[in-house]
Amino acid sequence: MPLAISGLYISLTAILTVALTYRVIKLRRTHKIGIGSAGNEALTLAQRVHGNLLENAPIVLLLLVVAEMNGTGAALLHIFGTAWIVARLMHAIGLTQGQGGYHFGRFWGVLTTWAVTLGLAVTNLIAYVANL
Repeated sequence: MPLAISGLYISLTAILTVALTYRVIKLRRTHKIGIGSAGNEALTLAQRVHGNLLENAPIVLLLLVVAEMNGTGAALLHIFGTAWIVARLMHAIGLTQGQGGYHFGRFWGVLTTWAVTLGLAVTNLIAYVANL
């Protein structure tokens, strides 16, 4: 069974990951910082934006793959996948622009990430119960 839909959102997440990694590397090279952040606030912030994506991506993307394997409809998978990508972009922009403080994008990015995570978990639990 091809996993085309989850593959799409995994690929988009990978591209976002590379973009955020590039941002960290660019700051490291600009400020000649080999490891850590050396107290550089811009680098610390870029590392957290990147790290937050990497902390959330594995569980959400795994839940998406399982939902697709369980036969969840394409429309619902695309809703979850699109919400995920939009949430992570909003979070990255919001955390950066808010410089670690409150920002609309950060708040809604986190909230939407949680909604996608819980929505996919519930979708998979419903599929499990339906197959008992």
